[in-house]
Amino acid sequence: MSLDAQMMAHAAALGRGARGTTSPNPWVGAVLVDERGTLLASGATEPPGGRHAEIVALDAAGRLARGATLYATLEPCCHTGRTPPCTDRIAAAGVARVVVAVTDPDRHVAGGGIAALSAAGVTVEVGVGAEEVAGDLAPYLHHRRTGRPYVVCKWAATLDGRTAAQDGSSRWITSEAARHDAHVLRASCDAIVVGAGTVRRDDPALTVRLGGFDRQPLRVVLGSAPPDARVHPCMEFAGDLGELLDDLGARGVVQLLVEGGARVAHDFVAAGLVNRIVAYLAPAVMGGDDGHPVLEGAGAPSIDAALRGRFVSIARVGEDLRVEVEL
Repeated sequence: MSLDAQMMAHAAALGRGARGTTSPNPWVGAVLVDERGTLLASGATEPPGGRHAEIVALDAAGRLARGATLYATLEPCCHTGRTPPCTDRIAAAGVARVVVAVTDPDRHVAGGGIAALSAAGVTVEVGVGAEEVAGDLAPYLHHRRTGRPYVVCKWAATLDGRTAAQDGSSRWITSEAARHDAHVLRASCDAIVVGAGTVRRDDPALTVRLGGFDRQPLRVVLGSAPPDARVHPCMEFAGDLGELLDDLGARGVVQLLVEGGARVAHDFVAAGLVNRIVAYLAPAVMGGDDGHPVLEGAGAPSIDAALRGRFVSIARVGEDLRVEVEL
């Protein structure tokens, strides 16, 4: 593996570590190395209002940044938002070369960062580690390109696709390890949506219960939640799901988690609004004709009409499997 590939992989890992803390900003990683390839400093984007990854690395390197190479998973910004342009600091620090994985589709950047660095005499290369980083930043890139959040539909089910037994009991289909993993998934999302029926039946809190995690996602109920429901305060919505995504996207929701119930999950999938499915599968079988399916509603009329995606991850979590499919 080349030095460029190694350093970009390191930067990508730093960016992934910041995910769930930076939204609506992207979770970016940055690495600085000297002319000999020695690591000088590294950083990841801080929570909103804080420093971008490039600035964290530059601050740590100080004068050593002059003549160095900076690896950044995303094109450095060239506009003033909550913080000044990163491109100005990079050029002023005397960085000789910048290696970028993917360009930023945000309308305030969109190639402008690369142009600004080139105009300042900095050598810029684009595309190193692009496939890995584009996967890591898929929700952010989708949000900036479409104005809508990246939609993840999550469920826990038995091997035969049941979410509850005939009597309605469902706790717990999956193991404690899988439930903890689901909270990590929640923590990466800016909002969670459920149907009012799920709220009335299960009274979920829909909070992230992880030690040291303070930021909570916006909770969205399709319909009206009872006034004493644990989900309050929440956003209540009735109407077209596409309009909901437009609304949430405008609010800065980069990633939305659809948690249920089965009718809500079906409606999002049937409308073609789901980007990724995360399914936790327990080594259990319910059987029978009257259990509770993952998706409740009209199915594909033929095998040719089935919605197909691609497997992106299959991992064992405790006693269960976590299967991710990109649609």
